[in-house]
Amino acid sequence: MNDSTSGNPLTRVRGAYSSATDSIRDRWSGAPWWMRWLVYVVLIVFALFLPADGIGSFMSPYTDWPTLLFFPIGGYILLGIGLNVVVGQAGLLDLGYVAFFAIGGYAMAVFGVKFGWSFWEILLVGIVLSALSGIILGAPTLRLRGDYLAIVTLGFGEIVRITANNTNYIGGPNGIGGIPHPPSFSEWTIPDNGLFDALGIGGVQPFKYGALDGKPYYYLMLLVIVLAIIFVKRLENSRVGRAWASIREDEDAAELMGVPTFKFKLAAFAIGAAIGGATGVVYASQAVSIIPTNFPFILSATILAAVVLGGSGNLPGVILGSFLVAWIPERIRGLQEYRVLVFGGVLVLLMVFRPEGLLPSRRRKAELAEGSGGMGSMGAEVAGPATVAAGEVSE
Repeated sequence: MNDSTSGNPLTRVRGAYSSATDSIRDRWSGAPWWMRWLVYVVLIVFALFLPADGIGSFMSPYTDWPTLLFFPIGGYILLGIGLNVVVGQAGLLDLGYVAFFAIGGYAMAVFGVKFGWSFWEILLVGIVLSALSGIILGAPTLRLRGDYLAIVTLGFGEIVRITANNTNYIGGPNGIGGIPHPPSFSEWTIPDNGLFDALGIGGVQPFKYGALDGKPYYYLMLLVIVLAIIFVKRLENSRVGRAWASIREDEDAAELMGVPTFKFKLAAFAIGAAIGGATGVVYASQAVSIIPTNFPFILSATILAAVVLGGSGNLPGVILGSFLVAWIPERIRGLQEYRVLVFGGVLVLLMVFRPEGLLPSRRRKAELAEGSGGMGSMGAEVAGPATVAAGEVSE
């Protein structure tokens, strides 16, 4: 029986939602280039006005909205984009992604405090150091697959945190304080009149970085997110992206077809790590101080949950999932001790409603329907119609 016509109300809702998203995806794929660019410009303009007080009064009644937009929302989105390269595109399960976030944060702290480097210099160095760390981790471990690779990456994340906690040069458990802010450009101010004033951003100096105003840091994070999206989308539509897709679907078959799987998996680790390191540098520039407890394992698990919730492998889905995972706990902060319970319940309901993610790519939906996990598979296949049928035949 067709899912959309079955008697189960949840199944009917799922079918209607899938039909709507597929229809939008079809229209988007057939849209002319000028319409695509118009949508991109509208989205960027909307993002520029997002810190407005009128929006913040509803979206974040208990927390400063621009600061929340910077982190965790902006930070989670950028981390999700980076982790999606590893998990969603290459199909490698990484449970220690927070390590690269920590490396970027400590790069900002060490080079900014001890050597007096500027933010933009440290940003480049942090990206390079994080990418090298991804290569160092991946070179000896990417021969592993599934749950074995997950365990090794989890251990790497804990090694970085514990090493930072026990290294006196970087402050040990006390961390490093007095991290400098990015250089300010305070000569330019958004006009305080008309529309800008009504939206609550009139008179804002978007490039004057200090300890109290979160809007300049949000715009900085937004710039890095846009650059990361452009870079990742170009990779996804290139030979590299096709190689990652073939590795994710069937690594053995990809290798038999001549794809240098190890090289491309190492590239995925390095690129994902570089984006995580960039997030750490930007985060540390606002945090003023960095301590090892800023980088727990639960952060890796949270970002992975955001990628899966939104739709692993599909960039708009990952952005949506990261936004929800970062925003929902802050929106319900008024529930106090019940906040985490409600947040967990919402995540469970969303995954029951859309086990493949809120906005999965069609390729990933097909992989799940065929019974292939396509995300490291945790050492086994996800049961599906094809695998069930095969099991019945073998019996």
